[in-house]
Amino acid sequence: MKDKHFPTDQNPRQESMGKESADMGAERRASIRKTIHSIHVSDLTAMNNYGIIAREGAIIDASPFGFLMTIKRRDLVPIGLKENLTLDSLIGQQVVLFLPEMNLDLDGKITRTAHKGKGMFEVAVEFSEDIPSYWRECLVDLLPKPGELDEEL
Repeated sequence: MKDKHFPTDQNPRQESMGKESADMGAERRASIRKTIHSIHVSDLTAMNNYGIIAREGAIIDASPFGFLMTIKRRDLVPIGLKENLTLDSLIGQQVVLFLPEMNLDLDGKITRTAHKGKGMFEVAVEFSEDIPSYWRECLVDLLPKPGELDEEL
């Protein structure tokens, strides 16, 4: 299935992705992606004005370079974003968010957004460059796979 947001014919949520052109950041796109158990996110905040963009969201996919999260329209705070079918105005925005289950703040830059229909958006965030790669790799390793938390209960 070809997706307009991904230049290859491969699904972005597969365990690994093929090489892509150098101008797309081949080293980043070829990294191993991990579909994870949904991780709750609170207070997605713009770094430029410290305004809250979304009250809640969920990380659904991660790699050592960034993560993909979903946000419901009702959780968007700015009226201008709630009234649009696109969140493209956020691309390039430096953001910070909180993971309450891990008591952890993450920061990065929004690189891509997509409206998935029925009031649901996907937002891709690239980790900040000042976060060490070993730390990012460890974080991704620690994130639970789908069903992993259910097995322990």
